[in-house]
Amino acid sequence: MTGITRFVRGRGMDEVRPTSGAQAHGLVPLFPPGLQAIYGECRRLYPEQANPLQVTAIVKYWLGGPDPLDYISMYRNMGCPAQDIQEHWHYVSFGLSDLYGDNRVHEFTGADGPSGFGFELTFRLKRETGETAPPTWPAELMQGLARYVFQSENTFCSGDHVSWHNPLDNSESRIQHMLLTEDPQMQPVHTPFGAVSFLQIVGVCTEELQAAQQWNGQGILELMRGVKVAGGPWLITDMRRGETIFDIDPHLQQERVDQGIETEGSNLSGVSAKCVWDDLSRPPEDEEDSRSICIGSQPRRLSDKDTEQIRETLRKGLEFNSKAALPPINTQRQSHERPQSRKDSLESESSAAIVPHELVRTRQLESVHLKFNQESGTLLPLCLRGRLLHGRHFTYKSINGDTAITFVSTGVEGAFATEEHPYAAHGPWLQILLTEEFVEQMLGDLQELNTREETKLPKEYSWPEKKLKISVLPDSVFDNPLQ
Repeated sequence: MTGITRFVRGRGMDEVRPTSGAQAHGLVPLFPPGLQAIYGECRRLYPEQANPLQVTAIVKYWLGGPDPLDYISMYRNMGCPAQDIQEHWHYVSFGLSDLYGDNRVHEFTGADGPSGFGFELTFRLKRETGETAPPTWPAELMQGLARYVFQSENTFCSGDHVSWHNPLDNSESRIQHMLLTEDPQMQPVHTPFGAVSFLQIVGVCTEELQAAQQWNGQGILELMRGVKVAGGPWLITDMRRGETIFDIDPHLQQERVDQGIETEGSNLSGVSAKCVWDDLSRPPEDEEDSRSICIGSQPRRLSDKDTEQIRETLRKGLEFNSKAALPPINTQRQSHERPQSRKDSLESESSAAIVPHELVRTRQLESVHLKFNQESGTLLPLCLRGRLLHGRHFTYKSINGDTAITFVSTGVEGAFATEEHPYAAHGPWLQILLTEEFVEQMLGDLQELNTREETKLPKEYSWPEKKLKISVLPDSVFDNPLQ
């Protein structure tokens, strides 16, 4: 735990009192309606557990504490053996939705829209034999996801994936990432502050995460529902699971996942990544007008309009009716400090543009060099096969600077890269248009990136006739650019 939470017996809805310091926000109801609504749904499922064990933030987020979730309630669920549903612990968060309606955390927007971010998180963990109390580590996991949501304002949707890169319980487990889906038991509730749905965290192995990225999260979740040891109908996480669904049933990869990728493509439209791009057609000494992120140079800030365009690229895509997807989260980057403001993760540190948008023209480039770290590089085949060959786009947004790289196919509407000028930049945002023929050629050349084994770095791929070069480099190049 972080040292700022405590493990207590839940007080129950009948005993909720304003926390010390709440008076600064004015008088509050004895039973805050948002809190009451979620307690009511929990009581519908667990009428005999009116006072569940809870993990609660000692210093609430609205009083300066670092943890956005006021409470995480923990229930014992007996499951249903007749339906292959194992006994488990059921965790429910309180705080991503508007609990109080007085603007202390969430802006009050009325009853018709979403309450706060519009959802709360749940998690179902297999109960081990002899276990008499629920483990508390899932509460910290949920706080980590909540901190990401509050800082980035990227809300979760069913089918989203979270790249965590660490065993969820900090053990040696293979369960190191997460998918999100609707909780199978908890029904959406309507409060005076808006609607609240319940999204369940599902722990998955790296191979299952990669399959979800290459195809879609809902497809992998559906496969897991059919495998008892991988979760069963209610997708219960078992941290001791040592086999992936593909180890258990090897036919799932070829007959379901590969076929799904081939026929449907991937729903993943963009990721946060370690990446940079260089304009090789510009003389090295012409640094003043360079828009690429170069080692030792100060990148220009994205203008507000550029930021909004790239945000929309990740949110809904350049073409119509495209599903947004959640960028990966690296647990090593989780901060325990309360963010200074709630802003979109695509915004620059300063909202003011150094170069006004109207003075930044779209430039056609003759030759470009793309650089990715290994994790980002392994997504290139997905970008090409799962997105561009299906007439879609894929965006890498740098986590280390204000730059973005969007690959587009000839069928994507709204792109400023064209077949005549396939490399185009608007400030630090680069678009690359690839024809189907070139995509097929690149897939053959990048085939080794499909393997799950570590590739010896650096790796370089070059297509001189297309004036394109791609390098896959160690993380240290991006983490310590001046060394």
